[in-house]
Amino acid sequence: MKVLAICGSTRADSSNLQLIKAFVSLTSGDFVTEIYSDLQELPHFNPDLDNDEKLPPMVAILRNKLQQADGIFICTPEYVFSLPGALKNAIEWTVSTTIFSDKPVALITASGMGEKAHVSLLLIMTTVGAKYSEQSQLLISGARTKVNNTGQITDEITLQKIKELITSFKKNMENK
Repeated sequence: MKVLAICGSTRADSSNLQLIKAFVSLTSGDFVTEIYSDLQELPHFNPDLDNDEKLPPMVAILRNKLQQADGIFICTPEYVFSLPGALKNAIEWTVSTTIFSDKPVALITASGMGEKAHVSLLLIMTTVGAKYSEQSQLLISGARTKVNNTGQITDEITLQKIKELITSFKKNMENK
C-alpha cells in the first residue's frame, strides 16, 4: 500500500519529521511511504488559479501524489494555537476536488501542547471527507521529549499509541 506522508513543519529537523521517519520505519513491511518535501514551495492558495488552465504545476504535482496514494499520513505541530500556514495552504488547494473523499488518513499533532491544532486538523479532515477513526488520530503533547533526532520514539506509551494508530490506519486502507 502506498502512503503519502506530509509534515506540517517546514523546519529541516523537526520533531514531526522525526515522527514521520519513525512511522516509515515501523511500517516498512506494510507500506511504501513517500515523504512529501515541497510544502514550503506551494504558492499561496488562490481560487482564481484553481482551474485546469491556470493551476500551478506544484499544485498539480501535489494533487496527483495525493490521488495516487492509498492513504495519507499527516504529522503536524501547532503554531500559535493553530495549524501551520503551509499545511493549511496545501489542504486548501484540494477543497475544490474530491481527493480526500473517503481517503484513509492517519493524523498526528505533535507539539508542546497541540490541542487546538489537533481539533482544527480533525475538523478540516472531516470537512474534506477524509476517512479516519478515533484510533487513527493522535495528539502527542510534549513531542520533543518523546522522539529523538534520529527518529526513535523514546517514550514507551507514545510508541504503543503510534503502533495502535498504524494498525487502525492499515485496516482503514484495507477496507477502502
